[in-house]
Amino acid sequence: MNTGVKTAAFAAALAAAFGAAYGVGAGVGPVGPPVKVEHANHAEAPAPKGADAGHGGHGEAAAQAPAAGGLQVSEGGYALSLDTPRIEGGRGELRFSVKDAEGRKVTSYKTEHGKELHFIVASRDLTVYRHLHPVRAADGTWSTPVDLPAAGGYKAFADFTPAGDGAKGVTLGADLAVPGAYAPNPLPAEARTADADGYQVTLGGTLEPGKAGELKLTVTKDGRPVTNLEPYLGAYGHLVALRDGDLAYLHVHPNEGGPGPDVSFTATAPSAGAYRLFLDFQHEGKVRTAAFTVNAGTRPAPGPDASAPAAPATTPAPAPATGSTAPESGDAHTH
Repeated sequence: MNTGVKTAAFAAALAAAFGAAYGVGAGVGPVGPPVKVEHANHAEAPAPKGADAGHGGHGEAAAQAPAAGGLQVSEGGYALSLDTPRIEGGRGELRFSVKDAEGRKVTSYKTEHGKELHFIVASRDLTVYRHLHPVRAADGTWSTPVDLPAAGGYKAFADFTPAGDGAKGVTLGADLAVPGAYAPNPLPAEARTADADGYQVTLGGTLEPGKAGELKLTVTKDGRPVTNLEPYLGAYGHLVALRDGDLAYLHVHPNEGGPGPDVSFTATAPSAGAYRLFLDFQHEGKVRTAAFTVNAGTRPAPGPDASAPAAPATTPAPAPATGSTAPESGDAHTH
């Protein structure tokens, strides 16, 4: 083949390759910058306005749903910085700080529910939950002891409101790891009752995507209602919800009510799917945690016994970096 023929053949092949690439690009659509996920520190936060504020193409319901929190390590000019992103052996001191847009450690916060900052650690498979109470040094460094039961992937959440007029609540999330061999646990099946250190907690109500609803939790012990719950973080109950798969964070507090046995919350799920609910309550001077799996928008048909465990709903698989053999409920607090 002479030089002219070779050149023509090469040009034709190159044109075909570019044509194929163009076709693939047209098929998958344009590639643009990621959509920013706005923070919803509390369940009753306003919904994003317009379809562009959420995932496009899901209609009005998606536009009305609250955005998820804790999905970003930085947001609104603040960033969560873990000085100890790895906890060898699962035990040790966890140190972190919140930094502003100039990289300075934040030292001034608003006190909400008795704390300047709420700090949560959960395993990626949602079977381990720790509500920790770190101490802040004068330079803005926070520290807390931590005890995680197994190797694997975890996520740390800092929920806070900076000091200052008009400051809004922020929830930031950062990855945390316990090195070692691990095997992920399946998400516990949906159930309406949970044991928590000798207490029984029953969940009533539903969690709906994009729609506010009441969740009522009833605390009993030895078959008798507990009517003298003690305030914990300024309320008779404290509820955190994490979405299976990406651990989107939803932090709610109870409605007005007495000291038990019922504690009710108003909550809105940011999307359909499986969520893990963690209820903290205090009685006789000790905090207990009851955990539930709830399917928002994918509830199974009610059976003859509403308190019996329901069959697991089909949900996205949890993130692969997990690991825990902890029980699904119990005292998960470090004070």
